[in-house]
Amino acid sequence: MPQATAFNPTKKFVRIIQMHANGLVEFEFAVGEPELFVELLMAQTAFDEFCAMHGVTPTQGRLPAKQDSAEQEWDWSLHAAREQQIRHEDQA
Repeated sequence: MPQATAFNPTKKFVRIIQMHANGLVEFEFAVGEPELFVELLMAQTAFDEFCAMHGVTPTQGRLPAKQDSAEQEWDWSLHAAREQQIRHEDQA
């Protein structure tokens, strides 16, 4: 049985979602647990300063979606919702 790890607020994580052509960095930022995050958008220089100030650990790739569970209903992000809306508008 896997042991639960203690929440550690000193650990901070960044996962880059997209580097926009206009110089903005879209990313997820988490404190303590990489699975619980907020989505942010900053200019590249502000992003670099933010990462240095918080001493973040970069993480790779998106978190896997929970398949076939009641929790899957809550497994979404603003980025995913925006992309789905754009695809829906393109099909209309």
